[in-house]
Amino acid sequence: MLTITSISHAALIIGSLCWVAYIMDAEYILSLGYSHSWKEFQSLFPLLHGVEVARHFIVEYEIIRHIGEIGEILFFLLSAMAIVEVVDQHQGFKVITDKINTTNKIKLLWLISILTFFMSSLLDNLTTTIVMAALLRKLIEDKRTRWFFASMIVLAANAGGAWSPIGDVTTIMLWIGGQITAVNIISGVFLPSLVCMLVPVTLLSFIMKGNVIRPIAKPGDKVFTKHSERYIMLAAGVSGLLFVPVFKVVTHLPPYMGMLLSLGLIWVLSEIMHKNKPEEIKSKLKITAILRKVDTPTVLFFLGILSAVAALQSAGQLFLLSQFLDKTLGNVNLIALSIGFLSSVVDNVPLVAGAIGMYPIAEAGTTGYMASFVQDGVFWEFLAYSAGTGGSMLIIGSAAGVAAMGLEKIDFIWYLKHIS
Repeated sequence: MLTITSISHAALIIGSLCWVAYIMDAEYILSLGYSHSWKEFQSLFPLLHGVEVARHFIVEYEIIRHIGEIGEILFFLLSAMAIVEVVDQHQGFKVITDKINTTNKIKLLWLISILTFFMSSLLDNLTTTIVMAALLRKLIEDKRTRWFFASMIVLAANAGGAWSPIGDVTTIMLWIGGQITAVNIISGVFLPSLVCMLVPVTLLSFIMKGNVIRPIAKPGDKVFTKHSERYIMLAAGVSGLLFVPVFKVVTHLPPYMGMLLSLGLIWVLSEIMHKNKPEEIKSKLKITAILRKVDTPTVLFFLGILSAVAALQSAGQLFLLSQFLDKTLGNVNLIALSIGFLSSVVDNVPLVAGAIGMYPIAEAGTTGYMASFVQDGVFWEFLAYSAGTGGSMLIIGSAAGVAAMGLEKIDFIWYLKHIS
C-alpha cells in the first residue's frame, strides 16, 4: 500500500530532477518570458546576459530564496511533530481518551467526531487520525463498525485542520506565506468546516443503532509516567502550540521561530521532570530518544514536493497554468473548487503550493478580479477550505485517509460506497 513514507524517495528525486532540467536549458526557458523572478533580476542587473548569468540566477538567487521559504515550513513541521510526539510518549492524550465511557453508538460517534475536529486544529489531521484510530481499537470490537467511526475521524480531522493556521500543512503554508492571517482564517473558515463535519455525522446518526461492544482488556505496556506528569505534558504541549500565533503577532517573526521556542521550553521541562528518575525511564522519555520517532520521511516528502513546485514556479510554468485556469474557468471560486476536487486524488500540498506559485498576493485596495487574491482574500480562504476538506471524498485523498486506511485496512470501494 502506498503511503507518504513509501514514496518520499520519489518526491526527492522529482524535486531534484526538476531543478536539473531547469538549469540544463536555463537560457531558453527564461527567454520565454514567463518567469516573474527572472524579470525582477534583469531589472536589477540589466547589462547581464548569457547562459552563465541564467545559471547564476538559478543557483545563487532562486534556489537560495526558495530553500529559505521551504525551510520555514519544514522547521515548523518538524518542531510541531516533535511536540506532539513528546506529549504522546508521555501518554498525555490518554488524559482525554480515558474520559470516554459511553458505549452508545450515536453518542460515541458525536463525541469522537467533535473531539477529533478540535484536536486536529491544534495538532495536525494526520497525527490526530493516528491518535484517534488507536483509541478506536480500545473502544470498538467490531471491524465494520470501526470503519464507520474511522471514516468519520478522517472527515472530522480534515475539516478541523482546514480552519486552523496550524491544523494542516496547507494552512501552515498559506499562513507562513502571508496569504492568510490566523484570526481571519479561524473566523472565515470555522463555520464552513464545522458544517463539513456536522452534515456527515448527522447522516451517519440515522444509520447507527445500538451499542458498541468493547474489546476485552489486555495487559498494557509498562507505564513510565505518573498521572500528574501526563496532565503537565498535555498542558505544556497544547500551550506551546497555541503560543505560536501569539508569538508571531507580538514579535512579527516567522511562526517557525515560535514553534522552535515552544519545543525548547518543553525540552527543558522534560529534562527537569525526569532528572532524578532511573535510566530505564530516561531512555524512553528524554527528548533525544523521542525525536528519533518523529516522522522524518514525511518531512522529506514535503521537501521533495515543494522543491519541484518551486522549480516550476521559478521557470514560469505555474504562471502559464494560472493563465489557463483564468481563461477556462474565469472564476476564483471555480478554481478553488477544482483544486478541492483534485485533492481527492492528488495530495493537497503540491496543489496548494502550486496555487501559491500561480497567484501572487495582491496589494491591499486592489479591485476587480485580483481583489480575491489580497491577504485574507476570498480565494485564499476558500483554497484552504476546499483543499483541506476535498481529500475526504476518497480514502486515498488525504494523509489522514491513507493513515486510517493502513491502520484499519478500510476497503477503498467500501469507503467510496458508504462515505464518499
